[in-house]
Amino acid sequence: MATTTGTDAPVLPGNPLLGSMFDLKNDALGTFLRAQRELGDVVRITAGPPGLRAHVYGVFSAEGAQQVLAGESANFRKDNAFYQEIRESFGNGLLTSQDEDYLRQRRLVQPLFTKRRVDGYAAAVATEVATLTDEWRDRGAGTVDVLHEMTRLALRAVSRILFGTDVDAAVEIVERSFPELAAYVLSRGYAPVKVPRDWPTPANRKAATVHEALYQVCDRIIAERRASDRAPGDGDDLLTLLVEAESAEDGSFDATELREQVLVFLLAGHETTATSLGFALHLLGKHPEALKRAHEEVDRVLAGRVPDAADLDALPYVTRVLKETMRLFPAAPAVGRRAVATTVVDGVTIPAGADVIVASYVTHRHPAYWEDAERFDPDRFTPEAEAARPRYAWYPFGGGPRACIGQHFSMLESVIALAMMLQKYDFEAVDTEVPVGSAITLFAKGPVRCRLVPRTA
Repeated sequence: MATTTGTDAPVLPGNPLLGSMFDLKNDALGTFLRAQRELGDVVRITAGPPGLRAHVYGVFSAEGAQQVLAGESANFRKDNAFYQEIRESFGNGLLTSQDEDYLRQRRLVQPLFTKRRVDGYAAAVATEVATLTDEWRDRGAGTVDVLHEMTRLALRAVSRILFGTDVDAAVEIVERSFPELAAYVLSRGYAPVKVPRDWPTPANRKAATVHEALYQVCDRIIAERRASDRAPGDGDDLLTLLVEAESAEDGSFDATELREQVLVFLLAGHETTATSLGFALHLLGKHPEALKRAHEEVDRVLAGRVPDAADLDALPYVTRVLKETMRLFPAAPAVGRRAVATTVVDGVTIPAGADVIVASYVTHRHPAYWEDAERFDPDRFTPEAEAARPRYAWYPFGGGPRACIGQHFSMLESVIALAMMLQKYDFEAVDTEVPVGSAITLFAKGPVRCRLVPRTA
């Protein structure tokens, strides 16, 4: 039973009229960092004018994150304004559904993400990485925006695995549509007063057009798959498996549910991997000694051959590079919940009905767990170092019953892709400082450029 007696949360100072509204809109992650540094591990942040002011409780410790996401997860629901906006833009898939809807969807989808099943996608990932490195060679790419390149790579990989075909059409639409919808969700989430979505404002009309384009491509591919003469079990792309997913208890997905799962997989399936890979190349490009160690491991273990799932355990340093990248640049840097009942977190009372933000971006820099936290050091993730830290000092994939179902796939894809790129190239960072922001996921506020230097045999 949760304790309901604690101290009042300290309040982050802000503008007398609007609180921290503009601080959150302009630099939410920096605002959360400042709140923890100045006031502690649970801080109340206000935003908006009097009468419409929102109150958000930031939770920044590992112990607090574990309580919200895992230990008392039933008390912290996805009921806040941002999740409602995500539902309306991307549907009620695994990311946003709750209660029996979520449990049913999770049960139907879980068999698609067993380790054996996910390991089988390694060849598709390797094919896309080889295509990319061949393109770099053919165009003599000297300097590229690695985050942009990794976004396209991850989109192509997840589209191939999800659809099996129609990769280029899906990538083009998703690459254009997701950033626009994310910005729209962010804008509406912070708005004290929301204009109804069906009002014909320029923003609403633009979002509706983008939304319809995403739905059309998903509906077309789903309809083609349903109408195909492929026998049950003849196909291992995720869409075929989703179409065939069925149980006596849960039934199967209808057309709307399939579309919503596809959209969630497209969003979540590429954002985490693209962010991790793009910033891993950026960080290696800034740290030649780490790049050298990664090259040596890849050369020793793979000896020039294409990696597969069985090689992951033999590439511990490459894995540590990615984990340290996800510490510094978590793709989901802050997630929201709403408290059902009054609860005490880290000795501070969070009232019933309060919005709560759990910020991995801050926890991953917390001085209680990370010495010299801004320094890039993959050896923070040796087995001994990991065992010495609290479980939720690092949680880029969330935690508890709502932890990302695709985290093994993301790690498999990231390790294989990074190893293959390291086989062919050296990376030198051009943009040594990259400001970041947060919409639905982490984004760079400018280019993340690296110079590509082909390796000689």
